[in-house]
Amino acid sequence: MSAPTKSPGAGSPAEGVGAPGRASIAARTLRTDRWWLQPLLTVLGLGTFVVYATIRSFVRTAYWVADYHYLTPFYSPCLSTSCVPGSSHFGTPFGDLPSFIPLGFIALPFLLGFRLTCYYYRKAYYRSVWFSPPACAVAEPHAKYTGETRLPLIVQNVHRYFFYVAAIVSVINTYDAIVAFHGKTGGFGFGLGNVILVANVVLLWAYTVSCHSCRHITGGRLKHFSRHPVRYWMWTQITKLNNRHMQLAWTTLGTLVLTDLYVMLVSSGVFPDPRFVN
Repeated sequence: MSAPTKSPGAGSPAEGVGAPGRASIAARTLRTDRWWLQPLLTVLGLGTFVVYATIRSFVRTAYWVADYHYLTPFYSPCLSTSCVPGSSHFGTPFGDLPSFIPLGFIALPFLLGFRLTCYYYRKAYYRSVWFSPPACAVAEPHAKYTGETRLPLIVQNVHRYFFYVAAIVSVINTYDAIVAFHGKTGGFGFGLGNVILVANVVLLWAYTVSCHSCRHITGGRLKHFSRHPVRYWMWTQITKLNNRHMQLAWTTLGTLVLTDLYVMLVSSGVFPDPRFVN
């Protein structure tokens, strides 16, 4: 009697495209279209944002427009005595910070964590950066797959906690946008910068509440929707936003850059802020 065939274990080279019963094809893929274009564009898009955001977070210049109280979201909240006068909307509980620490150090790590662990962004950089897999019908180069069960990917499971902090930061950004309705001579003022700041905040809120964790918190654990009509209504509205989560993920990267760039240019005196009121 022959010995029973032993199934390949986890991490075995016989897994995936090399598993028994799979067609043995030497080519990486038989696709003839430009399947590599989408992963390439994703890398370029994410890479451009990371480089821009990193540089702007550390330069410590042109992030505050004193005349109109415009504050870029990359520096909010600014809680250090290193912040320029007026830009600290919540006081300065921290002293001077060394140059290697960004002035927005309180919020930036959590916002980065929220985006890195986001379900959509996982899909985006898993495919485009780690090639896991890079495209449909294109084999990934990894010999084994352990999922999000070991370091470092097990950290993805804390996404729901990053969501709570991201919601708080969105409240702070909303306060910044309200404070920015300030005129050059005092009192109420309204300019193009206010339109940009408010649009950015609205889209950030849309991205934040469209998060899968928010949807689950709202109604994911309910067994009887009929007994919770309010939560069911909230769940249905968040579900509608959740269907646009990918678009909002990319749109908010663009509005963050646009908002910061606009504040930087106005603060640097490149052009004045067009004013509608005061």
